[in-house]
Amino acid sequence: MSLIVQKFGGSSVADAESIKRVAKRIVDTKKAGNDIVVAVSAMGDSTDELLDLAHQVTPIPAPRELDMLLTAGERISMALLAMAIKSMGYDARSFTGSQAGMITDAQHGAARIVDVTPGRLRDALDEGAIAIVAGFQGFNRDTKDITTLGRGGSDTTAVALAAALGADICEIYTDVDGIFTADPRVVPQARKLDRVSSEEMLELAAAGAKVLYIRAVEYARRHGVTLHVRSSFNSNTGTIVYNPGATSPYATAVLNGETVEEPIIAGVAADLSEAKVTVVGVPDIPGKAAQIFKIVAKTNANVDMIVQNVSAASTGLTDISFTLPKSEGQQVLTALTNEQANVGFAGLQYDDQIGKLALVGAGMRTNTGVSAKLFESLFEAGINIEMISTSEIRISVVTRADTINQALRVVHTAFGLDGDDLAVVHGGTGR
Repeated sequence: MSLIVQKFGGSSVADAESIKRVAKRIVDTKKAGNDIVVAVSAMGDSTDELLDLAHQVTPIPAPRELDMLLTAGERISMALLAMAIKSMGYDARSFTGSQAGMITDAQHGAARIVDVTPGRLRDALDEGAIAIVAGFQGFNRDTKDITTLGRGGSDTTAVALAAALGADICEIYTDVDGIFTADPRVVPQARKLDRVSSEEMLELAAAGAKVLYIRAVEYARRHGVTLHVRSSFNSNTGTIVYNPGATSPYATAVLNGETVEEPIIAGVAADLSEAKVTVVGVPDIPGKAAQIFKIVAKTNANVDMIVQNVSAASTGLTDISFTLPKSEGQQVLTALTNEQANVGFAGLQYDDQIGKLALVGAGMRTNTGVSAKLFESLFEAGINIEMISTSEIRISVVTRADTINQALRVVHTAFGLDGDDLAVVHGGTGR
């Protein structure tokens, strides 16, 4: 008997018929002789609707009360799903995040998991029940308050439960058939990957691939959890996200025991959520970059790419550019402006019309010419590169936002990633 954790996103439980379809899938898995724990998201776009409602009441909702409000969405889903399973003759019990033992820090809206104590889930499993857990939420022991994990929190919930319970596999159900070489909504010829390493998936998620959130992938990698990303609309084999050297027997069985050399390129991802800040006229002397990024760090902004220009010989000044989420741009600009006299830079430029493209593949380590092919393909398409950043298995470039989709398709084709058939998207969100 295997213990399987399954996670169903909002598009998979968007309405009553979808919930009944998901319930049947869960029951079929139970009939096959497996123990099952399910993490579920709020129905459809209900979280966004609750957020809109909160902002109609007040421009700045109190964080504690906002968490209380938003957790209602998952509680509705978990209860309805448990009801549907019970109507099929199988025992199911729903649990909130706190009841399931999801212990977090006290940060409302973006809490981090500090412990998982799934005693009640184990009891339910031992008694033959299917455990349904509200994703996205937890509980802080010190404040006794309900917390939420932030966007993608249901993915993280599922992975954390899989790690704590020692599950054989964590299945993430979405509205596409797995992880693709690019977003199939932008690149219709994108191919589904049978497997991708957790290292590659981390880079793809960080670069904007929406099918898995980076926190969930990071947690799975750290705790040795194997993920199976699948469609909730069919029974096809999806994509295994594995930890090299630690693939579970379940994952090996899904892949029919195949062990093959890593492809050079796993996929291409694009992100339009970032902006670029340029600090103009920085004195090119030791300590100035440190001074600038200490100011940025105090705002808790997440800096991504950083580029410093060569100092102008005549002036001894340089420019430093960096990218960060658009949502954090204004607070960083304010913080830097307030310290302009102390740092001694000439001015600031802000650009939120950029797009980031990332090429990811573990095979880059042992193959030459990847950078040349990437830059040549963009050049031939007339797409200008503004910034470049690399790691051992990733090359990222910044271009104009209005050319990013074209860049994605061009690079995808240049590296031979196009498939013979058009990718199928069953829903519309990618979650």
